[in-house]
Amino acid sequence: MHAWPASEVPALPGKGRDLRIHDTATGGRITLDPGPVARIYVCGITPYDATHMGHAATYNAFDLVQRVWLDTKRQVHYVQNVTDVDDPLLERAVRDGEDWTALAERETALFREDMTALRMLPPKHYIGAVEAIPGIVPLVERLRDAGAAYELEGDVYFSVEADPHFGEVSGLDAEAMRLLSAERGGDPERPGKKNPLDPMLWMAARAGEPSWDGGSLGAGRPGWHIECVAIALDHLGMGFDVQGGGSDLAFPHHEMGASHAQALTGEHPFARAYVHAGMVGLDGEKMSKSRGNLVFVSTLRREGVDPAAIRLALLSHHYRSDWEWTDQVLADAVARLGRWRAAVSRPDGPSADALVEEVREALADDLDAATALAAVDRWAERQHSEGGTDEGAPGLVSRTVDALLGVAL
Repeated sequence: MHAWPASEVPALPGKGRDLRIHDTATGGRITLDPGPVARIYVCGITPYDATHMGHAATYNAFDLVQRVWLDTKRQVHYVQNVTDVDDPLLERAVRDGEDWTALAERETALFREDMTALRMLPPKHYIGAVEAIPGIVPLVERLRDAGAAYELEGDVYFSVEADPHFGEVSGLDAEAMRLLSAERGGDPERPGKKNPLDPMLWMAARAGEPSWDGGSLGAGRPGWHIECVAIALDHLGMGFDVQGGGSDLAFPHHEMGASHAQALTGEHPFARAYVHAGMVGLDGEKMSKSRGNLVFVSTLRREGVDPAAIRLALLSHHYRSDWEWTDQVLADAVARLGRWRAAVSRPDGPSADALVEEVREALADDLDAATALAAVDRWAERQHSEGGTDEGAPGLVSRTVDALLGVAL
């Protein structure tokens, strides 16, 4: 599966700072110090209802991570999946009377278009669950053969007891896990499971649903968590720098994925940091497919909204915060974009050397984009009120905003 084209990232003078970021597993900030190549895995979409503002906010956060790393002169090895076969996708296809593969292909294509318009840096590897199945089957077989998984009426479940580190990613107690498992795709009430929290690794073929050859597992399709584990291990290996996604993935998805990988390899941790973006709401509720209260990037683009303004709207909120999308949020972003573009359109202006360092410091401090925006606002205000004589300043501001915030002026 191919990703989307990369926009050029301008080089800035000097060198950026190492990223200090909130790690869900430890509950505090840690300083990431990757080697020459920083490794990041971000969980991708299930391709229906793409691309809503919650998606956009999540991928914007991890785009900033990449940009901070690139500014430190590192390379970035970024991997993202597409869950192009899963119960919610199949249910939507049945509801709409559409072939599930056609639905997945159309929505994935739309997601690519939106990511391109928003100038999100693409992953090096963009892998669909379906294409990953040949690599998933041997992992499930290994877990079963090692006693870390068991069969139940043809399905194969992972035993959470097989990983002594289970629970360390989310830090939740068993009851909280059980409730979230029921809400987020698990089946804690199924009779015969060794532990209610045990997640499915391989679902035996069901009538009317797609299935693939699973070797000794029989025909079926993979569970949700093992999909990402197989892709991450294949392309990044254990101990990669950041596992990212929305805050609703901390449990069960990232918790279970970490345990799968740790049981498979005997190594710990799966990822050095677990980083989660907040939820975006609309009309007082979390923006979600089930509620249908979605604002789409593609709809705004069709209405003539500049993608740079959409990106500024996302950047105006801290990535870990839960916030609400409103018309005013977008209007403020449109106005800000206009002020910035007017400021950099002049032939000279106040020195921007300090601004570059302010933006760098803000983003290195747990991706504090709002503080970075405020720094650019101050430079633009000085430009409009006082002007300046530095002929290189407007260009430097443009390159800084482009390189570090992904906004083209």
